[in-house]
Amino acid sequence: MDFEIVKIADYTRIKVLNDRLDTSNAPDLKSELVAVNANGEKNIILDVSNCEYCDSSGLSAILVANRLCEDAIGTFILTGLQPDVEQIIRISMLHTVLIITKTFDEAVNLLIEKEKL
Repeated sequence: MDFEIVKIADYTRIKVLNDRLDTSNAPDLKSELVAVNANGEKNIILDVSNCEYCDSSGLSAILVANRLCEDAIGTFILTGLQPDVEQIIRISMLHTVLIITKTFDEAVNLLIEKEKL
């Protein structure tokens, strides 16, 4: 499996274990995201700290995660962007739409603060 999925209290952490998020594994990620959401999860942290490459299929999976969380009145956080992945996120202007943190701990803290509101 290319992903590690851990359910923690108020969120689910999905970590991409592969160094690429592309056509070979993005459909599997979408399926996992839909399954996690169908189980009632509304807050997802997607950790891509291992990914050095992301193509349009990977971006599509990220957008699916964001939409699923928004539809569930939850929060999607993308964390751990490597330079090349960050560049494709910026080129596609997704940094203006997504919540992005540098580290997983920052993402957790952000979720905790958001839940307090």
